[in-house]
Amino acid sequence: MEASFWKSKLADIEHAMANLSLGKASVLTESAGGRSVYLAEYGDKEDFGRQANYSSACGARDPSKYADKGEDAKPVLLIVGGVHGGELEGIAGVMNLIRLLETGEDYRGRRYDYIYENASRFRLLLIPCMNPDGRARLPVDSLIGVPYEKFVYFMQGAWKDGTLCRWPDCKAVHPIKEASGFLGSYFNDDGVNFMHDNFFSPMAKESSALLGLADREAVDFHMSLHGGADTAVHFPWIPYLPVDVKRKQQAFNLRMEEAHRQRGLPFGMVDQVTQDGETYPYPSFNLTTAVHHVSGGLSMTYESNMGIDGPGLRFTPDEILDCHFLLFEQMFRFALEERAGA
Repeated sequence: MEASFWKSKLADIEHAMANLSLGKASVLTESAGGRSVYLAEYGDKEDFGRQANYSSACGARDPSKYADKGEDAKPVLLIVGGVHGGELEGIAGVMNLIRLLETGEDYRGRRYDYIYENASRFRLLLIPCMNPDGRARLPVDSLIGVPYEKFVYFMQGAWKDGTLCRWPDCKAVHPIKEASGFLGSYFNDDGVNFMHDNFFSPMAKESSALLGLADREAVDFHMSLHGGADTAVHFPWIPYLPVDVKRKQQAFNLRMEEAHRQRGLPFGMVDQVTQDGETYPYPSFNLTTAVHHVSGGLSMTYESNMGIDGPGLRFTPDEILDCHFLLFEQMFRFALEERAGA
């Protein structure tokens, strides 16, 4: 795929972080394989008068004891790409967002004036690639047009007998490293899939670092960017959340459905409030859930179309990036409206 705006390489991230002028670059943590997990920050961290962690503050029936946020407080947004290192769409999306914040244009030269003009109203925490180990293991820079079976190999890998390690069986052994013949890009070098770490005693320091960041920052809205193969853009249902939080997520879900309809882009509606127990008999407490429980913020998983050569939908690189900018703009608008109603 020839698209100069598709910045998904680890070298692209390193170059961008070394050349920030408006944002602040730092290394959040080192990966299991010794690679840097970069964080770009925009806007100053505010003092929310913390007296307790989020769980304890909820136990006191007063979440303000964790973070006392009034109407004037800047919303804190955390956007994370590459939790599964081979899901390159989110990496390219965050990289183009950083480019916009730095220059007023994405790598295509396109302006998104609402985002650019309102960025100063937020504390933005942007991680282009949470899993550089998995990204380093992927031998291509785009999955656009990659055949479905090859896509599975790149994502989940293969077992020792050479058979493909398909979803969801790729989660049946965890950490998966010793059972794998080829370790797919889902996993860090220790074979840990961050989405299903043991969050009460994390196996991966990457998972621990992300949760620590969300906790320290009292994140208002966290978006975990993923690739949904050949499906329409959608938000999977997130279990183990308070009903009020689910209702807010559904409001955002409906907002995104309308934004995609107006742009003529496919969107898959998944009800964020209720879910059929027969469909999800054993709902997992995953990384997206965990971020809410340490920070109290909305926490959602975004599944992008990946443009692969599968039986379903195939978006172009431009459409994939367009969908990400729809997401970023609607996050901005939603977060500001929520803060105004606080």
